[in-house]
Amino acid sequence: MKENILQKATDLFITYGFKSVTMDDLATEMGISKKTIYKHYSNKTELVSAAAIGMFDAIASGINLIRAEKNNPIEEIFEIKKLVLQHLKDEKSSPQYQLQKYYPKTYKTLQKKKFNTMQECVTENLHRGINEHLYRSEIDVQFISRLYFSGMNSIKDIDLFPQELFPAHIAMENYIEYHLRGICTEKGLELLTKLITNNSQ
Repeated sequence: MKENILQKATDLFITYGFKSVTMDDLATEMGISKKTIYKHYSNKTELVSAAAIGMFDAIASGINLIRAEKNNPIEEIFEIKKLVLQHLKDEKSSPQYQLQKYYPKTYKTLQKKKFNTMQECVTENLHRGINEHLYRSEIDVQFISRLYFSGMNSIKDIDLFPQELFPAHIAMENYIEYHLRGICTEKGLELLTKLITNNSQ
């Protein structure tokens, strides 16, 4: 039952937002009593934390599977983007914004986990891209990896990027292209152009 509660709660949080969904909503959706939910999660904050960390862990596992395939670094970034968007359902409810505003402790914990995972992933991607002559050899890997993390967080700020102007998938696609055009060699740009063309068809 605990796993079922967490799965349903996660779906609702992604769709409607962490703040918007109440324990009453969850109980009604599942056809159970709130008392049943509280047997497994003592309060909503605990449930939100479990859902947020669970979502992140699922995405991180998927990213590791993509990395294990050892595609070229540019294709890898596009595959990871596709995976993230599938998990977050285009983030129409701005879950990160609501998490940051209403559950700051959980948000801070999640940010640390995201930073550590992304640093490892992006740093390795950058080094492989340099070795395969797809990224420029003179780029500062530590600087670029942190800039990438910062940019990915910024595009989810709905004050800076209102969703009616910048839906999540558009913002992410634009940012990834911006990132890659700044670091690619001529060889990398040729591959990037092909991938963008294929994805737009």
